[in-house]
Amino acid sequence: MLKYGLMTGIMVTFLAALSGCVTPPAGAEEGGGFDWTLIIFVVLLVAIFYFLIIRPQRRQQKKHQELMQEMKRGDKVVTSGGIFGVVESLSDDSVVLKIESGATIRISRSSIADQRQEQ
Repeated sequence: MLKYGLMTGIMVTFLAALSGCVTPPAGAEEGGGFDWTLIIFVVLLVAIFYFLIIRPQRRQQKKHQELMQEMKRGDKVVTSGGIFGVVESLSDDSVVLKIESGATIRISRSSIADQRQEQ
């Protein structure tokens, strides 16, 4: 995520510098017209934020939602806290996991981070 913020910052700086570097033609008057560079700059900034931040976040949310809907008893999962376990039972808002020591724990359904591959 830091890399996207850095890329956005560099592009914003580049566009800001570019908008100040363009000089008007030799016969044109100073300040007489509407400055389209500001509108273009804002549109480009919104597009950058959409493609680097909003769109990937929506994909990740959709993937997590599908994982929550497809989860069933016997699935091997990993929690957001890093606990590995096997789903023992499911309810609307919680999951009972059996961990390696044989103990069972009840956790929030939304704290399931990922499904492990069979090993």
